[in-house]
Amino acid sequence: PGAPPPPVDVNALIERLNRRLRQTFSGPGRPRAIALSAAGVVALWALSGFYVVQPKEQAVITTFGAYTRTAGPGLRYHLPYPVEAAELVQVTATQALDVGGTVSAPVPDERLMLTGDENIVDLSFTVQWHVSDAAKYSFNVYEPDAVIKDVAESAMREVVGRTALTPILTNGRGQVQDQTKRLMQQILDRYDIGVSIQNVNIQTATTPGPVLEAYRDVQRAAQNAQSAANNARGEAAQITQAALGYREQVVREAGGDAARFNQIYEQYKLAPAVTRERLYIETMQRVLASSNKVIVDSKGANAPVILPSETFRPRTSAPNANAAEGAVR
Repeated sequence: PGAPPPPVDVNALIERLNRRLRQTFSGPGRPRAIALSAAGVVALWALSGFYVVQPKEQAVITTFGAYTRTAGPGLRYHLPYPVEAAELVQVTATQALDVGGTVSAPVPDERLMLTGDENIVDLSFTVQWHVSDAAKYSFNVYEPDAVIKDVAESAMREVVGRTALTPILTNGRGQVQDQTKRLMQQILDRYDIGVSIQNVNIQTATTPGPVLEAYRDVQRAAQNAQSAANNARGEAAQITQAALGYREQVVREAGGDAARFNQIYEQYKLAPAVTRERLYIETMQRVLASSNKVIVDSKGANAPVILPSETFRPRTSAPNANAAEGAVR
């Protein structure tokens, strides 16, 4: 007890196995042994055709490499390889791919895109999709995952190329995502790839550093232009209102003058001499009211007249109409 076990002689074991095999296939039972061995090999080969398809999978069956049928979930059987083969495809599980890389590992060639207003946006997004037809997904295109990614990038570039930068950076992301999803599905349906797009989600959308300041300058210029336009419209409205008011005033004054003229004309027809005299006096009142006046008696017209110096000074204020009227009288 406690002694180590003797070492195993591998060569002796191999020799004993070879001796038993020679006895089996060289003795009188050789044909039977060969038949049993062959039957066992055939049975194992036949049993290799059984396989299990999980609930989220479909099995694509090929016969000598050509597609023949699709099998659903459960215990299934196909003729053993190489006659038939089964490829299991996930059909209900949601799969995702990233375009533009991640925040920690960006891919600049995929991220930089030209917008509809000729700006540059640094954009990354994620596409969620699932297989809707396992056979089409497996056989209609080569490397379907790579095709889906290429279609996603192409569709996003097309949508961004007809969208201005500001909506992409602010409240227009949802519309960009929806348009990209629809465009991707249309392209993939033309390829008949057997894939359904579930969601397109923009992860990041910014302007590159060298472009950011220029973009801000453009935004400030646009705001200044809008402010100037609003001010101009306000001033134009004020001028228009003033012009309309002046027009109404001129029309009213012209109407009043016309009415007064008609009244004077009616009086003139009744008493022409009196009316002419009154018009003359009123006119002289308006003319003489703003000028210096010297009244000379006509009886002493031959006597020299000495005018005071105040006569030649400009008047600072016009006398009232009653004083002018008294001077004329």
